[in-house]
Amino acid sequence: MAEWRTAPVKRGDVVAAISATGTVEPEEVVDVGAQVLGQVISLGKDDNGRQINYDSEVREGTVLAKIDDALYDADVKTAKAALEQARVNQLSAEANVQQMQAKLVQAEQDWKRAQKLGPSEALAPSAYDQYQANYGVAKANLAVALAAVDQAKAALAAAEAGLFRAQKNLDYCTITSPVKGVIIDRRVNIGQTVVSSLNAPSLFLIAKDLTRIQVWVSVNEADIGSIQTNMPATFTVDAFPGRVFHGRVGRVRLNATMTQNVVTYTIEVNTDNSDGKLLPYLTANVQFITGTREDVLTVPNAALHFQPPGQDGQMAEVRSLRADAKGRAKGKEGRRPEGRGQKAEGRRQKPASGGQEPEASGQERGTVWVAEERGLRPVGVALGLTDGAQTEVRGRELQEGTQVVVGEKHTGAARGSGAAASPFVPQIGRARGAPR
Repeated sequence: MAEWRTAPVKRGDVVAAISATGTVEPEEVVDVGAQVLGQVISLGKDDNGRQINYDSEVREGTVLAKIDDALYDADVKTAKAALEQARVNQLSAEANVQQMQAKLVQAEQDWKRAQKLGPSEALAPSAYDQYQANYGVAKANLAVALAAVDQAKAALAAAEAGLFRAQKNLDYCTITSPVKGVIIDRRVNIGQTVVSSLNAPSLFLIAKDLTRIQVWVSVNEADIGSIQTNMPATFTVDAFPGRVFHGRVGRVRLNATMTQNVVTYTIEVNTDNSDGKLLPYLTANVQFITGTREDVLTVPNAALHFQPPGQDGQMAEVRSLRADAKGRAKGKEGRRPEGRGQKAEGRRQKPASGGQEPEASGQERGTVWVAEERGLRPVGVALGLTDGAQTEVRGRELQEGTQVVVGEKHTGAARGSGAAASPFVPQIGRARGAPR
């Protein structure tokens, strides 16, 4: 008879989890760029008075770098001169309006006197017409002067805008930190020329708060349905072997990516980094805890995968045990209490000490094998959570300590006597035709 490797049914906790790989990322990162072109002539100082570099702590408004501002300073001076010219032109236009208003008053008075006299011996017709024309010209000149004032005001506004633009470009030569944080990347050196075109070049990368860290995890589409917001997660990093970090799912991003026909989603796991151990861009091995069971019966997964080998005599013993089990079940049905009939038949028996009743039909079922003197006996169980090594089981015939088969013991003698002989192996020590 074959010998079996067994393992006991244990009572314990089962934690089901989904494993994935991710990257540690700062929760909020600001990319500081340049809006003007030019050569970097100096770098700023951090809070400790040292030159801005990697890991420098900065405050909002801290000078990070300076770009050569000679050309931009000249533009500001030119814009200021144009602004002063525009102001002078406006004053000149306003004075011209006053002059045109005075000429209009004079022309209007002359025209009124000419109208009283009319064309006569005292006022020649040509003189009469001249006064009328002078009055019309004075009105037109005043309208032109007023339009010139409006034009001068518009030119002044344009000059002010030009000065504002030039001043802004000059200010952009001094690059400052927009937030308080830590510089995690410096991408520029003194003497380097910054070229700003359609896209602003990135000079510094600042993390606002490294005490709050996220892990961006790529999860396969087959597992995404099991992950919910605020679900607990644990992860480890190679930099700190043996230490387990804890976090919770913050967001499931909807922008899936496809790589070689494999669809993945990015999950944000929020975690606390008050001790500063986690550094940006570490690789994290993450486990999302999808379910837990406490103080339940468990069996090794190998026990659920085990199937008895089809050797001669062994399956006969299994079938014999199955038949005996059916006979015992029928015998119990025949010994019903008098007067209770169908009620006794429909009542469930209480499980044995330490056992649990299987759940309703529809739950996943499995079979484990128990070794007895006459052979193997199959025991049906209801399956629960699994952590990849142990699986939660429920069944009337299982209790803590029951030995279930996980495999067959292979010894040298067993292999020589029980295993089928290969036709390709020479048979030594037995004459042809000798009885076996």
